[in-house]
Amino acid sequence: MLSIVVLAALIWWGGRFLGLGHTLRLGLLGVLYIAILAVHLTLPETAPLRGATGGSAAPWLVLAGMVVLVLAYRHLLRRLRSRAQPEEDAEGGAKPRPDKFSESELDRYARHIVLRELGGPGQKKLRKARVLVIGAGGLGAPALQYLAAAGVGTIGVIDDDLVENANLQRQVIHRDQDIGIPKVFSAQAAMEAQNPHITVRPYHRRLNADIATDLFGDYDLILDGTDNFETRYLVNRTAVALGKPLISGALSQWEGQISLFHPTAGGPCYQCIFPEAPAADLAPSCSEAGVVGPLPGVVGAMMALEAIKAVTGAGQTLQGEMLIYDGLYSESRKITLSQRSDCPICAGGAGPVEETGKKETRKETGAPHSDSGASETI
Repeated sequence: MLSIVVLAALIWWGGRFLGLGHTLRLGLLGVLYIAILAVHLTLPETAPLRGATGGSAAPWLVLAGMVVLVLAYRHLLRRLRSRAQPEEDAEGGAKPRPDKFSESELDRYARHIVLRELGGPGQKKLRKARVLVIGAGGLGAPALQYLAAAGVGTIGVIDDDLVENANLQRQVIHRDQDIGIPKVFSAQAAMEAQNPHITVRPYHRRLNADIATDLFGDYDLILDGTDNFETRYLVNRTAVALGKPLISGALSQWEGQISLFHPTAGGPCYQCIFPEAPAADLAPSCSEAGVVGPLPGVVGAMMALEAIKAVTGAGQTLQGEMLIYDGLYSESRKITLSQRSDCPICAGGAGPVEETGKKETRKETGAPHSDSGASETI
């Protein structure tokens, strides 16, 4: 059998030395392989030639199977690379192909692509998605980072605040050297450094009713990370009017909450759950009540995860439910949310709001927590 290996090596490298083409050398190896199989299939088992070529056809068949697998793998790689390369136009220049991932993107998003619930189609949906994040503070910081890293194609961020020293305990997208610059530009620099394949649109201004409709109209999904009810109600009204899904997060001290509101798809809106703003002393800001540093990261990352599910259709979102996380005691629970028939915003069907947990079912009442620091108001 060693003589066959030596002969094959002479055909391949000797033929290369003699200037024989790649196809011709492969053909000669194929002829040699067919000859060996013919020996094993036609000669008796006691024939010396069979013994000199391994004694059985089995190892040669295994070898052929391995070669086929290698060739198939190489063919698949060539197809992926060819799909990632831009086409050339009539003048020989590169023509952009926005529907194709580059080789760098395929490698970057490989852990998404291998997920059964996402795959290539899901990653393409993320690339085409346009997500607006309101607030670049405690909740906006981690949400923006993970949306950028996930490959969401267009990410808008609106905030009129500047980075302050007191923000850096929890707003991890900003750095010490960013103190004094607008949060949206600090966030933009961090996101583009994280992923150059996305588009970031910063809006350094306060969100108000004059611009909300036009701004929301440019996006598919809204994430609300603000800390005051006036802005939350404006965001909810605008999202409902335009039929946009809204992911809302809130936090205070050690506890956070998150839900997805989308009355168009049958769920309640934010004002169904919180019809009136509470008294100021019932919902203090984080500067007054305090907040543990990693908590915004936990809830903000959950908001990004809900956004990925909402865009791709993977799994089940928190529409019609609210997830409440207690970081102090490492507990979480869900409450079921229903539309209100008397809601002035979405006028949904009436229904109770019930909490479901491991040990009990009871009514959930009270005001939402504030979710940002003193300088995070939009």
